[in-house]
Amino acid sequence: MTHTLHKRWLKLTAIVIGSFGPVFFLGTMAATLEPARLTLDLLSWPVDGATTYAHPDTRFLSALTGGFLFGWGVTVWCLSTWVYDLAPEAVRRAVLAGLCAWFCLDSSGSLASGNASNVLFNVLVLALAAGPLWVPARGGAGGERLQTAGAHEETRS
Repeated sequence: MTHTLHKRWLKLTAIVIGSFGPVFFLGTMAATLEPARLTLDLLSWPVDGATTYAHPDTRFLSALTGGFLFGWGVTVWCLSTWVYDLAPEAVRRAVLAGLCAWFCLDSSGSLASGNASNVLFNVLVLALAAGPLWVPARGGAGGERLQTAGAHEETRS
């Protein structure tokens, strides 16, 4: 994987994460809650209409979820734009750590709440969001080898 590919993939990761924010924000208002309700219905497969946003607590939780997801997406975008060139390995590892933490807690909670189908969706989102970030970048922006945090500098090309 190259430095440039990782930097571009981080932007895709930011979009994947952040795109859920507005969907769940829309769930806060009766007139616009259908995208959030449908998303939860889909994630708790099968799509059966049993998921509702009738309770105000659900809409409040949707506001919190939307805010956290949008903020996390913006954070990853900013890391890819402002920090990645200075510390590519640290940014890559930090984003992967966040994705893995989300995956473990979200999937465990999905199982505990009787929504095991969401774990499959989580695997797909994790695969899309992490993509090539699982592997350290080999070539820098200028083609040089990158130094990994806590390791010796690799041979320069």
